[in-house]
Amino acid sequence: MGNIIRRCCGEFSTSDGYGANGQYPGQYPGQYPPGRYPGQYPGQYPGQYGPQGGASGYPGAYPGGGASDTAGFTALARDLFEFETTNKVPDALSQFVTATKATQVAWYRKLLAAWKSARPPPASAEEASALLLRTLQGHHNVHVQGLLRFYGLPGSKTDVPGGGAPHQPPVAFVAGGVWPQGVQYEIHTLPVDDRAVTDGDTIAVFVDVHKDAREAANVPVGIMDAVNRRQAARAQHNYVTADALQKQIQQAGYRVIDGKNGGTHCLAKKYRVRLKGVDAPESSQPHGQQSKAFLNSLVEGHPLLIHVYTVDQYGRLVGDVHCNGIFIQEALLKRGCVWHYTAYDKRPTFAKWEADAKAARVGLWAVANPEKPWEYRKDRRRN
Repeated sequence: MGNIIRRCCGEFSTSDGYGANGQYPGQYPGQYPPGRYPGQYPGQYPGQYGPQGGASGYPGAYPGGGASDTAGFTALARDLFEFETTNKVPDALSQFVTATKATQVAWYRKLLAAWKSARPPPASAEEASALLLRTLQGHHNVHVQGLLRFYGLPGSKTDVPGGGAPHQPPVAFVAGGVWPQGVQYEIHTLPVDDRAVTDGDTIAVFVDVHKDAREAANVPVGIMDAVNRRQAARAQHNYVTADALQKQIQQAGYRVIDGKNGGTHCLAKKYRVRLKGVDAPESSQPHGQQSKAFLNSLVEGHPLLIHVYTVDQYGRLVGDVHCNGIFIQEALLKRGCVWHYTAYDKRPTFAKWEADAKAARVGLWAVANPEKPWEYRKDRRRN
């Protein structure tokens, strides 16, 4: 069972708060401490996991779609891994099924046995769903559907023995309401560092893979191996090898953030984020440096919540950025630091915030007819 956990999320050998072989004190090899694996972030990340967020406020309430299926698959694997040792099922499951705890324990015992005997074991949400459906054939359909919904796994009327209502992907809620139309998923970043803002509409961010089920499931095995070998090299004061491994990790788009006494605090995935619907003046344009400085003043040192819509041609995440309750695009538009990029975003609120800044002649609107950055870039390409 441990192999599939490592396959899903990787494993650290040692780190701050972890013992030898990636073992949290008193827990299990490769296992996050209680409350830290996917589906158990109680109230930390509204709209993602735990009782303050999600469609129903519980681990299974993942947004519909492929990324959330991966999160649910990872959560099921971890719950079965823990059940093998504790013989306990997730408390929140009772919000999705009416069966007694004893019956739920019997389900998990069957699922664990089926998972361990599968050759090869499930490696995707679809395979996990198929195993669940086969194993619980003959049980009440409403309970099977409840399990599927709890983990956000695919399922339908035709999939489930005995028929019943098809599985409907949960509605994706965030703190304060439903995700805006077009949002694919959300990420929660580590605090933004002092060199992360590259211009007035782009930020480099890092996401702790321990706290994001999508990231945990997608860390390459080679990167986890490099993290472990780097940590072992540092423990032996072999800094030449450790630095070479750090470079390898960074080239793959990750960063190891070291903790106390040489331990690994976390492994983080790097992303460049392009603010959706706005365009800042280029650094060489009038007000370009001021726009960059204002954006930096809003985000530096703070974690961000980002609603991701898509990935652009440069590999950047395109999204709405929130920081300490501030909608960053709104703040930039009202301050006259950016244009409303109408070619890519038609939101009327953006148009209103820009119009208000123009009327007040603040920021870049202090001068008549400032050159639009997209026209500035086009002119430079011609020359």
